Amino acid sequence: MLMIRNSYLIDPASGTEGKRDILIDNGRVVKIERNLLPPAGASVIDAGGMIACPGLIDTHSHFRDPGFTYKEDLSTGAESAVKGGYTTIILMANTKPPVDSVPVLQDILERGRRLPVRLYSCANVTKGMAGKELADLAALADSGAAGFTDDGLPIMDSAVLRSALEIAKALNLPVSLHEEDKSLISENGVNGGGKAAAFLGLAGSPREAEYTLIARDMQIAAELDAPLCVQHISTAEGVDYVRRARRGHPSIHAEATPHHFSLTEDAVIARGTLAKVNPPLRTEEDRMAIIRGLQDGTIDIIATDHAPHATAEKEKPFVQAPSGMIGLETALSLAVKNLVQPGHLTMMQMLACLTCNPADFYHLEAGRLEPGAPADLTIFDPDEEWIVPSEFASKSCNSPFIGDKLPGVVHYTIVGGEVVYRR
Repeated sequence: MLMIRNSYLIDPASGTEGKRDILIDNGRVVKIERNLLPPAGASVIDAGGMIACPGLIDTHSHFRDPGFTYKEDLSTGAESAVKGGYTTIILMANTKPPVDSVPVLQDILERGRRLPVRLYSCANVTKGMAGKELADLAALADSGAAGFTDDGLPIMDSAVLRSALEIAKALNLPVSLHEEDKSLISENGVNGGGKAAAFLGLAGSPREAEYTLIARDMQIAAELDAPLCVQHISTAEGVDYVRRARRGHPSIHAEATPHHFSLTEDAVIARGTLAKVNPPLRTEEDRMAIIRGLQDGTIDIIATDHAPHATAEKEKPFVQAPSGMIGLETALSLAVKNLVQPGHLTMMQMLACLTCNPADFYHLEAGRLEPGAPADLTIFDPDEEWIVPSEFASKSCNSPFIGDKLPGVVHYTIVGGEVVYRR
């Protein structure tokens, strides 16, 4: 039995906010009240006025396992997650082999059950992520797939995407899409036509590579009224296409990454390949359009796109270096700094994008703090500051935020009533 005393509870699902004590037993929340007395024999955590919220959920992580475990593996990815306050992770499927078959999916899920975080995985939309032939989506769903994605590669064949969305709708599972038309991209990872591309002497990835594909896919999803998520949106035009589509089709969703609402292409000039991501960091106007999308609910999920790479890979020349950055250990702090502290979102609104919104979209028993709910909690001090170190719980250290002072320090991560991380 565990009691959390003197917490400032924020539960976006119910709108509850204020000083509360929380009693946990047998992995579930038992009581949430003011001035509870701890039962005999209960362990007690004095939260000292820190925020207690539902455990954070990331719907877009790469743990590189199987196939690329020199970058990350399930164990180090889980340690990185709980250090960042995450209790639930949904993995992407671009592993080696890819998650396009039941045995690969079952292996990941089985090994994930031994980790200190609740681990789910998407499966691939198409066989070999080739964008041509659908994987056996029904069999993968029966085996526990949380959803379907070929993240890292767009699905360019409209007929293939339409078929996938029809099947996914019948299975009541979402499809999440990487929206970049590669036929329009000269060099990925840098904003086409922008100052960073000019600095590097590259043509880069133009904004229309993203928003033209979003426009196509919004139309298909709207016609089918199918559950679809636009991943890591980066352009103002893309946000606007999603906004218009969601007005009549609430099954359409979009996610924003902390790096896209925190940084612009200036970071590529300052930090080089550490700021190289797909889709690329763009302009201040795009950054603010993403924030406005979060404000009005057009974008209702914050997802890290945690993408570990080895140091030697990121030290290659810009064109040769892989895209992506780690994000699980800095995401909450970046959201506090760039969304809450400037007054763009309330703490309640921001936490909804990290808890109940992703839980609802992926049909997870998570994202809520109420009697009977799983005892998955994050306890953090939103005002305490820390310096982002050069080493992480993650196996990789490819972050452009190293050395930055950020607010928001996670003190406890609790999964199923067990403390899995303590600062």
